[in-house]
Amino acid sequence: MTQQNKMDPEILSMVLDTIEKLEREKLPLETKLDMDRSGEFPSELIRFMLGPDIALHLIFIPEEYGGLGAGAAEIAIVSERMAKMDLAIATSFLAICLGMDPIRVGATPEQREKYITKIAEQGLVVAYGVTEPEAGSNVQSLKTKAERVLDDDGRVKGYKINGQKQFITNGGVAQLYTILADAPDGPTFFIVETGAEGLIPGKHEDKHGIRASDTCPLSLEDLYVPVEDLVGGVEGQGLKQANQVFGYTRLMVATFGLGGGMASLEKTVRYSKERVQFGTTLSRKQGYTHRLLVPHAVQLEAARAYIEEVARRLDTNEEDLQVEGSIAKYFSTEAGDAMANDGIQAFGGYGYIREYEVEKIKRDVKILTIYEGTSEIQRNIISMFRLRTTVRSKGGFYREMADRLSKLPEDTGGPTLAEAILIMNDVILSARKHKLTKSQHVMFLLADMMTWTETGNALCHKGAVYSGGQARTPSFVKATARLFAREAIEKVYLNSIKIVQGCEKRDDEMAETLESLDMGKVLRDNLKDMDIISAELVA
Repeated sequence: MTQQNKMDPEILSMVLDTIEKLEREKLPLETKLDMDRSGEFPSELIRFMLGPDIALHLIFIPEEYGGLGAGAAEIAIVSERMAKMDLAIATSFLAICLGMDPIRVGATPEQREKYITKIAEQGLVVAYGVTEPEAGSNVQSLKTKAERVLDDDGRVKGYKINGQKQFITNGGVAQLYTILADAPDGPTFFIVETGAEGLIPGKHEDKHGIRASDTCPLSLEDLYVPVEDLVGGVEGQGLKQANQVFGYTRLMVATFGLGGGMASLEKTVRYSKERVQFGTTLSRKQGYTHRLLVPHAVQLEAARAYIEEVARRLDTNEEDLQVEGSIAKYFSTEAGDAMANDGIQAFGGYGYIREYEVEKIKRDVKILTIYEGTSEIQRNIISMFRLRTTVRSKGGFYREMADRLSKLPEDTGGPTLAEAILIMNDVILSARKHKLTKSQHVMFLLADMMTWTETGNALCHKGAVYSGGQARTPSFVKATARLFAREAIEKVYLNSIKIVQGCEKRDDEMAETLESLDMGKVLRDNLKDMDIISAELVA
């Protein structure tokens, strides 16, 4: 039996209560808006959050090093709550987790004991020094070099690092850095403490959003690092170590998208129940609720279901979840961004005014589709790896998923989604057969179908077993699952037509299959389910 990582529910409840109290006492709206206006890093607040009275960073640290030993499921819940509170603050804590991750997954036991314990006990601010001006999300295109420094006997005693890092969160305020550099045997992480000669932070960036987080470039000029601070003690392990944590860290960013989107949705729902137009509140107008609330509530519920599924798999120590991390990150951050955008629209002119906060949320959420791998990078990863899996399994991967969905009750949307997945499966194999997958445009169309169907798979299965206990009723979750299943089959249908009919090499058999699909039947009862969701949202 696989051991599942899980923390005491009472401790989790205490952590959430602490965040709620922190927001109430230290981060009222006016303080958030002041931080946003000034664009200055709130060092006093962050030090308080890392101090012994709160010590929120301990949620990310294993028990053996003085942390709380939270699993991915608990970290997802806490990360969503922090993002709802303020994304700039949440981003600062993400960077601490990111910066520690190469040590957590790749360091020697001695290095882990020394540095993770130090982070836990002293509440250190950590930075993750990977991104470069010319590399962006491509960590394989490193320009930063680590040159070996030898002692008198010809043994390596340290490294001299030279290069530039860009967009480093906590870069100007960190007390500890993990720096990725190209050593003679390949990309390698190094641990660097603040004050090291040759580690030169640049100016604090004046950003569009998350303005209170510290973001700056780093110049590395003959930065000397002793060999004892090479992560893991062996060169060339940096990319492996980075890839080991992508499923985990991208899931965290996915929860930020969910949290930011939920913050905007909740504020919009409250506003809709207060704002009266033409004799009734906005919450009673379908043109408002069914356009600006319901579609986003559905997507955010789908994001939540998928995040929960990936977190559960991480907590059972399942390996190789890079694609799942990419799907979670891509879907959830785009869903959060879309809700934040319509949050402004939902407030009308007031949404464009800073004091109503939805404008700030939109600016903050946008970065989530960019950092930790852009949405375009995620689509590349999703399409490339899922194409490979589909071809190697001869379509079995998605057929098995569809088979499980087809056995779910009709009211979960499972059988509808199963039909979409089978069509998508055939389109993937057809596109491969006709060499259409050489086109990045086609690959991105496939990535969107893969993302929507796999996310929907999680939501339909959740709808089949969900009995309450969260904020929503079982009928709400099932209605969102049915609506999302229809949305997924609509996306599969339209994207498939673009691939099958819109490319030079036409698959006549596949085209006939698409033409025979009765979309009118698929969309039956759509309005009824939207009404169910709307009624619960604005109750």
